[in-house]
Amino acid sequence: MQALAKKQPFDVVAFREEFPCLQQQIKGKPLVYLDNAASSQTPRAVIEALEHHYKADRSNIHRGVHTLSQRATKAYEDARLKLQRFVNAADSKEIIFLRGTTEAINLVSQAYGRSRFQEGDEIIISAMEHHSNIVPWQILCEQTGAKLKVIPIDERGVLDLEAYEKMLGPQTKFVSVVYISNALGTINPVKKIIDMAHAYDVPVMLDGAQATPHLKIDVQHLDCDFYTVSGHKMFGPTGVGILYGKAKYLDMMDPYHGGGDMIRKVSFDKTEYAEIPHKFEAGTPNIAGGIGLGAAVDFIEQYGMENLFAYEHELLQYGTELLSQFSSLKMIGTAPEKASILGFTMDIAHPHDIGTILDMEGIAIRAGHHCAQPVMDFFDISATARASLAPYNTKAELDALAKGLEKVIGIFS
Repeated sequence: MQALAKKQPFDVVAFREEFPCLQQQIKGKPLVYLDNAASSQTPRAVIEALEHHYKADRSNIHRGVHTLSQRATKAYEDARLKLQRFVNAADSKEIIFLRGTTEAINLVSQAYGRSRFQEGDEIIISAMEHHSNIVPWQILCEQTGAKLKVIPIDERGVLDLEAYEKMLGPQTKFVSVVYISNALGTINPVKKIIDMAHAYDVPVMLDGAQATPHLKIDVQHLDCDFYTVSGHKMFGPTGVGILYGKAKYLDMMDPYHGGGDMIRKVSFDKTEYAEIPHKFEAGTPNIAGGIGLGAAVDFIEQYGMENLFAYEHELLQYGTELLSQFSSLKMIGTAPEKASILGFTMDIAHPHDIGTILDMEGIAIRAGHHCAQPVMDFFDISATARASLAPYNTKAELDALAKGLEKVIGIFS
């Protein structure tokens, strides 16, 4: 019997070498990039895919019979197939290329909700949502008379599922919740949230902007009705992402934008729309971005999402223990199920001051409300400092963060 090959440990040094941006100094010191929840860095494979398109296949797609158009179209549609496989959608037509999560949520709120919701209907979101999963629903409520209901959280940053269960009822028409909080790092029990809503035949959308770079996503297992992805948070280009939607919902929805490539036939009397996914992809898309996002999927699958997440979790534990040693520091977001986000405040310095001092040490974090002002209001703070991790980060970089915080203390004490 052949012996099983020994599993190789994750090689963070080799992984880091794939990211050119990390190989630089900031203010004379090695870059420590800890702002990955805002945007991750881009690996060489994605950069090369973008470069190849612009150098060799620059052309519009779906409309040309010449060779460049055919090659560009194939590369773009191959990327759609990669995204289908990556989130385990049932069919590639359920993958809509868009600018990212924000556009995807706006599309669903308008294309699905505007013609279906009315006064007295209820839409449920949570208290830990990014603004992009709050504002579109507020706009829809103003348009239709529907009401927004908010699932509360506790001091750890954990959703109150008992309160959620009591909210569900005949007036509930839609649920849209974040999978992983960008401000708290909480991994929400979305499968349970979905099952509870489906008991009332209520469709559910997941904001997957933070979850997709960290967890293995299976939309069929989750049974979510819509799911959003932002490419720039998962090693891909900016300005591109996807909306996954069950075909039965996408088929019944009207287009969000009108224009070229989303039609079957146009006359001055009437326009017949194309089938999904093209019905929602008006105009020339971010062709290079879509191809680059496909390359990002290839890159992630090369290493394995489970391996990347396991290493990130190790970093999260190390970073949490490191920061807990500072008596002047308070962690914001302490849920038992948590992704690699370290949000905190210090009683001696404002987060913006912390971020500025750390930048002088070559350390990039995010300071602010993180487009989650209701979360800040809940904790009665104006902002947090946030160090968010990726698989190219190291324990040595977290040590550098701790030394930078010691400098903050030295300046403000």
